[in-house]
Amino acid sequence: MATLLELHHRTLTVGRDLVSRVEPEALGAPTPCADWDLGALLAHMTGQNHGFAAAADGPSTTTEDFLPRDVAADPAGNYSSSVDRVLAAVAAEGATERTWHLAEFSPRQDFPGQSGLGFHLIDYVAHGWDVARALGTEVEFDDEVLMTAVRIAEQVPDGPARLVPGAAFAPRLPIADPDSDLLATFLLLLGRDPAWRA
Repeated sequence: MATLLELHHRTLTVGRDLVSRVEPEALGAPTPCADWDLGALLAHMTGQNHGFAAAADGPSTTTEDFLPRDVAADPAGNYSSSVDRVLAAVAAEGATERTWHLAEFSPRQDFPGQSGLGFHLIDYVAHGWDVARALGTEVEFDDEVLMTAVRIAEQVPDGPARLVPGAAFAPRLPIADPDSDLLATFLLLLGRDPAWRA
C-alpha cells in the first residue's frame, strides 16, 4: 500500500498533466466553482500550493502565503512551478512528522503534518476534477488515491459551516450507492455535482 506522501504526489501529478493543456485563451472558461473561471481557479490552486509549501517548510505561515497567484502569462508553467515547490517541501526530511501552521485554516491552531497533507490531497483531487470539467474532459485518479480521498472527505465536518461565504466545500449531496463510483462519491461528499458540465 502506498504512503500518503506517495498518493499526494500521484494526485498532484495528475493535476499538473491536466493543467499542462491549458492555453491562455481558455482562462475564461467556467468551472464547477461558481465564483471562479479557470484562470481564477488556477490562481487559487497555485497560491495554495505555495501556502502549503510554506507550512511544510515551517515554522509558521501567514494568510498572504496562501493568496492566489496570477498565472495568466504562462498558466501551465506557473502552476507547474508551484507543484514543484510543494512536492519538494512535503517530501523534505521530517516535513510530515512535524506540525504545520496553516494560517488560512486557523491563525492559532497547528495541524499534524499528515493531516495537512491529507487536506491538500483532497483539495487537489477536487480541483483536478474542476479543471477537467472546465476543459471539457475527464480526470483519472487511480483507485488507491480515490479510496484515500473518500476516507478523508468522510471526516470533513458537514453542516452550517459549509454555507458561509468562502466555505471550502458545499454541503454534502445524497449518495445513492457509495460503492458504485469512487470519484462520484468523493465529489458528493464535498458538495459537488458529478454531472456538472460547462
